[in-house]
Amino acid sequence: MPIIEPHIHMLSRTTDDYMAMYREGIRAVVEPSFWLGTNRRYAGTYFDHFQLNLDFEPIRARRFGIDHYSCIAMNPKEADNLVLATEVLDGIDPYWKHERCVAIGEIGFNLITPNEEKIFQRQLEMAKARNMPVMIHTPHDTPTVSKRTGVERTMAMLRELNYDPARILVDHNTENTMDVTRTMPVWAGMTVYPYSKLNPQRAIDILKKWGIERTMVNSSADWGISDPTTLPKVAKLMSDAGFTPQQIENLLLHNPIEFYKQSGRFNPQLDLVPVDPSQYQR
Repeated sequence: MPIIEPHIHMLSRTTDDYMAMYREGIRAVVEPSFWLGTNRRYAGTYFDHFQLNLDFEPIRARRFGIDHYSCIAMNPKEADNLVLATEVLDGIDPYWKHERCVAIGEIGFNLITPNEEKIFQRQLEMAKARNMPVMIHTPHDTPTVSKRTGVERTMAMLRELNYDPARILVDHNTENTMDVTRTMPVWAGMTVYPYSKLNPQRAIDILKKWGIERTMVNSSADWGISDPTTLPKVAKLMSDAGFTPQQIENLLLHNPIEFYKQSGRFNPQLDLVPVDPSQYQR
């Protein structure tokens, strides 16, 4: 069964990761806009990042038999710089029109500040005006930030905007937020890490309770300790837990297609063949 990874940060992954992903059955990925490890100071550095994701990374991925798409946005972690974030959004439209951009994202909350909310709200309104799918980041639980509070505020904003819930993916859910996310018929995402966020068994338990309809699981593999071959492991655990082959296929293949195809641009080629390394061209 081919697998689509609906949220992964390949900017931070190596060519070995691409090879391992292909061996494990991953055939397409979607990469959201991301923090680069340090806050950027200029709008142009965001635009360069968007261009890299949209133009170069699909070439790199294709060498390893994987079809690559992107979500483009002003990410929540840097959205508190209101002047810079506004400048980025003033120039972002050409990247949203790119044939490889299949959603606006990640947007949402990091520290749940007023500036973050302003940039979140503006991007939601811009997405609605363009009829694009949206990937929403929910904050991590810390001593000063509550993920549940962030999800509650997110859902309130979505109700106020009255945007088609089928075009909204609320990501990084846990046992403590699924009941909030499920108050609307939006898509619910879960991120599975080896040691933090959700481990695979916790994700399986959530799937047992809440089902797989309008649900996606991802690795969100990035700079930290994360595993880009998480989804094949989730598939094995689902099988061991009694999920049917069709349920597994729906979750890991058909659900990402159903969500991202709403962009009108997501048509992943799942039969790519890795390129002989001697034939690579820079």
